Amino acid sequence: MRKKYPFKSNTPAVEQESGAWRKLGVSGLQRTLLVFVVLPLVLLTALGIRFGLEQANQFQEQRLKNDLELVGRAISIPVGTALNNGDMDAVELALESVFVLGEVYGASVFDVDGNRVASAGVTETDLTRSIIPQRIRTTGEGQEAFSRVAGRNVFSHFQPLFDTAGHIQGLVQITRRASDFGRALDQLTIIAWLLWGVFSLVILASVLLGHYGGVGRYVDKLLAHMSRVADGDLSHRAALNGPQEVASLARGLNQMLDSIEQAHRDLDAHRAAETQLVAKLKDNEKMVAIGSMAQGIAHELGAPLSVIDGRARRLERAGSLNEQQQRNLSGIRTQVHRLTRTVRQLLDYCRPAATQPRMLTANLLIQDVLEAIAPELEAKGCQLTTQLPPGLPVFWADAGRLELALLNLLRNALQAAEGGMGVWVAANSRWLVIRIIDDGLGLPENCSPARLTEPFFTTKPPGEGAGLGLAIVQAVAEEQGGYFTLSNHADGGCEACLVLSLAPPKKEA
Repeated sequence: MRKKYPFKSNTPAVEQESGAWRKLGVSGLQRTLLVFVVLPLVLLTALGIRFGLEQANQFQEQRLKNDLELVGRAISIPVGTALNNGDMDAVELALESVFVLGEVYGASVFDVDGNRVASAGVTETDLTRSIIPQRIRTTGEGQEAFSRVAGRNVFSHFQPLFDTAGHIQGLVQITRRASDFGRALDQLTIIAWLLWGVFSLVILASVLLGHYGGVGRYVDKLLAHMSRVADGDLSHRAALNGPQEVASLARGLNQMLDSIEQAHRDLDAHRAAETQLVAKLKDNEKMVAIGSMAQGIAHELGAPLSVIDGRARRLERAGSLNEQQQRNLSGIRTQVHRLTRTVRQLLDYCRPAATQPRMLTANLLIQDVLEAIAPELEAKGCQLTTQLPPGLPVFWADAGRLELALLNLLRNALQAAEGGMGVWVAANSRWLVIRIIDDGLGLPENCSPARLTEPFFTTKPPGEGAGLGLAIVQAVAEEQGGYFTLSNHADGGCEACLVLSLAPPKKEA
């Protein structure tokens, strides 16, 4: 059961100690349990065992002393009787009888002054210089003492001997080895400390195994999840299992990762929007520069072109030119008209947005545009199909800008059409939808609709267009709060859809 919890220390000594614990396979949390749970339990049980052994030792010692006192009381009567009768043989026989118990080391009889009268086994030889006889004479009660006899430590119980008149005539000493008091407890002490050691190991194993089963393995899994996150897998989420505290940590980690991921998404979105905005600003700056230059060029070219066209028209009226000169003059006027149309488109694109809105009727606006484009339709021989429902709504708009946008759409459709084109109009409470369809080849395959609406981009041959017609339509649609789309029609050709908002401008509302 090896744990590797991350632990950061602030001093080399703590780091060295932590490294030593890790070598033993003990984690920081396990070390805390060992120090604050296991160690106090082990110390408390050790103190309990020590206190219990002391109590047992005192009990055992008192029991052995009581046994000797009982032996002394038992032989004091026959010994006293024999001593009162002067029968020394009976005295020695009584002393020999105590060895039948197997726990007595020696027995002796002393007179009241401490002189030994009779003995059996190992006992004191002389008590004249001891205070025991004096205590017995004074108190008339038995006495106890530890002493050294024949090179051995013994415990002695002294019992007074009384004559028939109740006077103390001597004392009897019963001895046993002092080691007998400890020998009975040694085995109990060994067993107690062995049980303590087993109990300590059981506590240690129970705490470590309980920690691992209840907390440690879930902490290990949580650390594994955190390692995956640290390696860069921010989409990984921790499992919500284990104790409530560990599950709460996992839930907090997941919420933090969700917040980080959301912050990354927001940051990426902001970066993308910023990049797009910067690109748009650059395009706008470029278009402003181009528009300013185009407007200047258009103004500079407008007056000379008007002069050239006027003088060419006067030459045609003079009537003094031959046929070849007339054709050349007609070609000059055609090119002047083309340049004039390009200049007009430049001015239309560069002029400010709708500045004179007024109430318009959709039917009248579209009919006026169709009448304006009618000569060009007849010149090409193109068939026009219209669908104008009666009662189209009225709305606020700049008539000149809308007519310009519709004329550009119709001219583009006329140039692309092979034999016919159509205009369909529909409306609801919010939008006016104008669809212009031609039967031409459709949109170029290598150009997207967005690309086709960029200013100065054209698919026409050089000299046949400035690439501003669809850009003007796009600008007018945005001015009117609508949008403009280009797509290939299901039956062939191209479909241009101009959607205009019928809601009044905010300042008018």
